[in-house]
Amino acid sequence: MPSKNPELAKIREPIQFATELRGFPLNFTTTWGIFSPREIDEGTRLLLEYLDIAPDAHCFDLGCGYGPLGITMAKMAPQGSVIMADKDFVAVDYANQNAKNNHVPHAKAMLGNGFEQLNKEKFDVIVSNIPAKVGNEMLTLFLHDAYEHLNPGGRFYVVTINGLRQFMKRNFNEVFGNFKKHKQGKNYTVSSAQKES
Repeated sequence: MPSKNPELAKIREPIQFATELRGFPLNFTTTWGIFSPREIDEGTRLLLEYLDIAPDAHCFDLGCGYGPLGITMAKMAPQGSVIMADKDFVAVDYANQNAKNNHVPHAKAMLGNGFEQLNKEKFDVIVSNIPAKVGNEMLTLFLHDAYEHLNPGGRFYVVTINGLRQFMKRNFNEVFGNFKKHKQGKNYTVSSAQKES
C-alpha cells in the first residue's frame, strides 16, 4: 500500500525544468534514477557546443537518457530524423515524452543495448555521452558498431571523462583511421572521428 508520507509523494513526482541548448528553449520532464535528472550535465552541454549537424541529417543518440542530445539534434536538423536508444525503459519513456513536448516528431526513442536493435540503418551523425563506468569491452563494441552504422563522411562524436581521453584517441585511430579532439575541459573531453568515404 502506498505511503501517505507527503515527502515521499513529492519525491515521486516527475522533475521538470526549462533550459536552452544550442539556442533552442527546451523543457524536460525527468525522474530520479535517470542520469542527471535535475539539470543538463556538464558533459552533454560541452558536447552540444561542438556538434556540426546538417539540416537534413539522419542522427543517432547512443545512450540517450531522457533525450537532451537527441532532441537538440532534432531541432538542429528539422528536415532530418533522430533515433535515440537507451537500455533503460524508463529513460526511453521520458525521451519520447520530451520529444513530443518539445515538438520534434522526427525524433523517436527506442529500447536497445548499444546498436543491437538497429538493422542496417545508416546515420550521418552518431553522438554519445559515454558513461565513465561503461567498460573497455562495451566501448570497443560502440566504436566498431558506430563505424558500421555511419554513412561515408559521417561522424561519431563522444564526450568522455578526461581519464578515457587516451583510450578514445587510440581506438578512434585504430577503428576509423582518424581522431579529432574538439575540446578538453576541466573534467570532460569532446572528440570525434569520421568515416572516410
